[in-house]
Amino acid sequence: MKNNKLWLIALLVFALACSGEKTTETQAPEVVVKPYPAFNADSAYAFVQKQVDFGPRVPGTPGHAATKTWIISQMESYGMSVQTQDFQVKTYDGLNWNLSNIIASYNPQATKRILLAAHWDTRRIADKDTERINEPIDGANDGASGVGVLLEIARTISSQGLKPEVGIDFIFFDGEDDGEPEMSSGRNNSQVWWCHGSQYWSKNKHIPNYSAYYGILVDLVGAKNARFYREGYSRQFAGGIVSKVWGHASQLGHSGFFIQKDAPEIVDDHYFVNAQAGIPMIDIIEFSPDFGFGHYHHTHQDNMDLIDSRTLKAVGETVLFTVYQE
Repeated sequence: MKNNKLWLIALLVFALACSGEKTTETQAPEVVVKPYPAFNADSAYAFVQKQVDFGPRVPGTPGHAATKTWIISQMESYGMSVQTQDFQVKTYDGLNWNLSNIIASYNPQATKRILLAAHWDTRRIADKDTERINEPIDGANDGASGVGVLLEIARTISSQGLKPEVGIDFIFFDGEDDGEPEMSSGRNNSQVWWCHGSQYWSKNKHIPNYSAYYGILVDLVGAKNARFYREGYSRQFAGGIVSKVWGHASQLGHSGFFIQKDAPEIVDDHYFVNAQAGIPMIDIIEFSPDFGFGHYHHTHQDNMDLIDSRTLKAVGETVLFTVYQE
């Protein structure tokens, strides 16, 4: 009797299959991709080169002043509303510096806003190098690459008929890279000497009560064979955005750059935007959980020989795609 029941059940299943009846297996929802424009990596590369040609962008130097004027001019030429946030800070070694955050806005009337950021200054010492330690570095990757990516995103938005549906605020933070030397003894722990621009902005937003849906910081995003891991503070404050962006990178074919592996926390501009400004922001940055920063970090090897347009494309296209999906 038991065997007869099993036989009858088998016949019924076979009949249903032959009749084309659908089973109750759930179908995966179709992923709808909103149209988005192409990211021009060669143009981003040229923007990086232009900054390096100005020389090191150390506050108080001609290179710094020229770069400020150029960034403002570029963003205004893209139809952005541009303002500067000028402020003074004291450095770890007692210098008084005049700094400027540069803030450019696309579609300022939109209530849903995305914040994109990079730092535009460079380090005044090569404290991880063995030669010319007290000379400033080019900062092709550490500074210029992030700025180059954001400028190309802004240029693309302005030159295309296809526009994102959200408002975008581009913030170029100043004074990020002037922390104490790597091998400094007797550190002054009275405050954080890095990230002056984001610390100031997070406490003095350019618009009272300004907020954004989320933010993306790009830093060290142009080196050959770069790998971007899921940084610790990004996961802590904005884990959902990390998953979204790394998922988009994979969808675009950039999973070889965006690695699904966790990295430790890094005190970068995004930390203060998260902790002090209350805006969830992630950091796309080359920092390995196994090796830390790249060999070029805070050395004179951080020059144009390091920059690869393929890396710029992976990051730029991923960020551009993410904005257009909102």
